[in-house]
Amino acid sequence: MRKKVLEKRLQRLQQRRQTLFTRGQESQDVAEVRAINQQIAELDEDIRDIQDEIDAIDADEAAENRSAQNPVSVSDPVPANAQSVNGGIVGSFTQNGAQPQQRSEEAPLESLEYRRAFMAYVMRGTAIPDTYRPAIDEATAELRQTAINTADTGVAIPITVMNEVINTVRKRYGNLYSKVRKLNVPGGVRIPIGSLQATFKWIGESTVSPRQKTDKLGVVSFNYNAAEIRLAQTFLSRVLTLSAFEAKLTEVIAVAYLQAMDQGIVNGSGVGSMLGILNDARVTNTITMTAAQLNNWKAWRKDFFAKLPLGYRAGEFIFPLSTVESYLETMSDDNNNPIFRQATGLEVNDGDVRNPNGRFFGRDISLVEPDVLPDFDTAQAGDVVGIFWQPNEYAINENFGFAMRKYFDEETNEWVDKALTVVDGKVLNPTGFYKIIKG
Repeated sequence: MRKKVLEKRLQRLQQRRQTLFTRGQESQDVAEVRAINQQIAELDEDIRDIQDEIDAIDADEAAENRSAQNPVSVSDPVPANAQSVNGGIVGSFTQNGAQPQQRSEEAPLESLEYRRAFMAYVMRGTAIPDTYRPAIDEATAELRQTAINTADTGVAIPITVMNEVINTVRKRYGNLYSKVRKLNVPGGVRIPIGSLQATFKWIGESTVSPRQKTDKLGVVSFNYNAAEIRLAQTFLSRVLTLSAFEAKLTEVIAVAYLQAMDQGIVNGSGVGSMLGILNDARVTNTITMTAAQLNNWKAWRKDFFAKLPLGYRAGEFIFPLSTVESYLETMSDDNNNPIFRQATGLEVNDGDVRNPNGRFFGRDISLVEPDVLPDFDTAQAGDVVGIFWQPNEYAINENFGFAMRKYFDEETNEWVDKALTVVDGKVLNPTGFYKIIKG
């Protein structure tokens, strides 16, 4: 009876809280919004207290059920700290009658309780219990080393959700992100990227081969660059179940993350973000091609491939689809017969939404939108309209340690939900990168 009364009261309080939350979102009065937030905070305390009572009742009922199923004979004394195992009584004796310490194999941020608490935090702003703070601080340690204030890192996204994000990313790669090297090293660590080279020398000759330096290409270090993914409160308010919430959250984060990674690999500024190929001063190789050259397979052989070092000819291309369709797929002979396939081996899977790429002269093409690289017709002379690169020579340093922060923006009178993470990316060896310039 007591439990039913508490459950009804809990339902009323939750309904009251949702009403206040909706009114706060719609209000344009800052003073009213602050008052509503105070009422919500008081309701949250009452909700937690009632939930604790319900949980205690459930625990008592479970203990009574176990006792009824495993009665203990009075004539057979049992230690006070004995446990029921597989229907039998197992005594657990400790010094001074102390109770044995119970250890859980489940990590705090993997538990169902934390996942529910996290959902309540994101959807309703309910505070995460303090018992999870040590685990949250450990999971968001790298974020606190960035320019973000420690108090702003919010709460860690549950490990189970992040694992699903990783799996989703693996299944739905960005065209460029899928191909680059992935690292997980501490920020600020200097990584040598020079290749070891040596000169062959006959031992019997008088001079000795000099030792070769391993830092020919120098070193690269990754920064603690913080990034955010903002979430629309509208989609969160429509989610009702834990599984639906986690699935939707995973989808939103994964898609936004992939789009940002592809954009950053090409155009990242390197100022508080990953350094893109086009903004890396070490990438100096350029090949200029006119519209006529772009449309001529012989020019590709003579003016492009003939200039590539033998060790870097197995790279790949990055082109916007419009350039491929307008110039590569329109190659023809003197009688206007299409010859692009037999002359270049060009194949484009632009109708495949999961792998909209292709092949050109036996090299993969990664197709991108014009906001990543401009198409040839709209670009100005001197603009980069394509890239030839070695994907394994670009590295993204990431750890998928996402945290979620919820706050109220008093300038716009809106609740803001955003996922925070730390990620960086750089070219390792620029030797095999070529920028294709519009001539």
